[in-house]
Amino acid sequence: MGASLYQIVIRTTILYLALWLGGCQAQSSHTAIRFALATVPSSLDPRYATDATSERINRLLYARLVDFDEQFRPVPALARWERLSATHYRFILRKQDRVFHDGTRLNADDVAATYRSVLDRRTASPHYGTLKLIRRISVIDADTLDFFLDHPAPLFPAWMTVGIVPKAAIEAGRPLDHQPLGSGPFRFVAWPQAGRLELERVSDGQRLVFEQVHDPTMRVLKLLRGEVDLLQNDLPPELLNWLRTRQGIQVVTRPGSNFSYLGFQLQDAATGKLSVRRAVALAIDRDAIIRYVFRGAARKASALLPPEHWAGASLPFIERDLPRARALLAAAGYGPDHPLHLVYKTSSDPFRVRLATILQQQLAEAGIQVTVSSYDWGTFFGDIKAGNFQLYSLSWVGIKSPDIFRYAFYSQSLPPAGANRGRFSDVQTDHLIDAAMQSNDLQQQAALYRQLQKRLLEQLPVVPLWFESQYVVARKGISGYRLAADGNFDALSYVTRR
Repeated sequence: MGASLYQIVIRTTILYLALWLGGCQAQSSHTAIRFALATVPSSLDPRYATDATSERINRLLYARLVDFDEQFRPVPALARWERLSATHYRFILRKQDRVFHDGTRLNADDVAATYRSVLDRRTASPHYGTLKLIRRISVIDADTLDFFLDHPAPLFPAWMTVGIVPKAAIEAGRPLDHQPLGSGPFRFVAWPQAGRLELERVSDGQRLVFEQVHDPTMRVLKLLRGEVDLLQNDLPPELLNWLRTRQGIQVVTRPGSNFSYLGFQLQDAATGKLSVRRAVALAIDRDAIIRYVFRGAARKASALLPPEHWAGASLPFIERDLPRARALLAAAGYGPDHPLHLVYKTSSDPFRVRLATILQQQLAEAGIQVTVSSYDWGTFFGDIKAGNFQLYSLSWVGIKSPDIFRYAFYSQSLPPAGANRGRFSDVQTDHLIDAAMQSNDLQQQAALYRQLQKRLLEQLPVVPLWFESQYVVARKGISGYRLAADGNFDALSYVTRR
């Protein structure tokens, strides 16, 4: 882990920041609380949004029927539910806090309209694949509605997390993606430009401004100058540690649940071989990366769900073993005279490129020659969704329900119907997913999902890497912001500034 060009740039940046601080004064703070983001939301319509930033902001704008507790179990939010039969669920809306931001009352017709819109194939909602088992929705009264399913689905309540939009807005064709209208703790004020979104807290009128600042150094500069008040994640560890030394700056961290992994294309002649995937997994030194790159702000992963999840599995970590990796490559027909060549795709974020370069070096020690190709986020993610890759790295963000396994690893969940982007197909995996989703016993479900995660660790459609820690950086005077394990922005409902 010697000094790299990236590290030299970071050290130079820190020196520049230190010199710059000596020659300027912090600007006066603004009335609004300003939150700097690396990326802007793509849509503020919860029926369409799938990227992490959009999902996090939409949680502020819209109420949802169901949420999750600290063990990722579904709990009532806008509504409680009753299971009247294996295929019949009733949702009863709470009496309080059911008002859209235009003053109209949220009722069961709005809930039904939201989910009927998702189920309309013409809407092209990405949530359709998960919710298409809904056969019929029946409104009983203003507070009550029933969902009838095509087949039993014990996890069904955990899927009812789409933000509720007004029926009138759907029927009028209102463009909610840029003119949102919800009933969450914040109301929409303005989106005057792509990189600036303004919200207002319903409870007290506190203004909140999300500002896109793509470059991490500029985000830090704006924080130090008082031009923004909060940053969350997306900083190089070196800059984060340097910020800990600055007066007037608060840094808070907590263990995270966002799962980072390496993904393979299973239809590729090389990465389709299990021995190659195992060799790649055995060539990675996770301990060194977590210690020297993340500075301890991550924990090793052996499965997609963290151990504290109700369906989490405590599986052995894949430890580095270069001799075993080379032996597996030799058995697959690769060696010094015929080395394995792989193309590794990643985003153009500097820290992600740095991680890719380190993994490239580690794989080279096992005899695997890797070409790193970085792209802007849109191009990169488009290639991944299209299956246009051999090897890539990404993170699953905000995963709560174990139905993610059907979405990501079921043989029939190929894009656009699901996120099985590597075209993984395994009869035993499908059987375990089906059995878990059909079980009515929570303990049995948990046991089946643990068997499933063990099977995935054996087959390695993806290589588990780590769960990155969450952190927030705030200026002095900002209080009440509590980090969530998945990095959501919910605590903005309580944050204050003296």
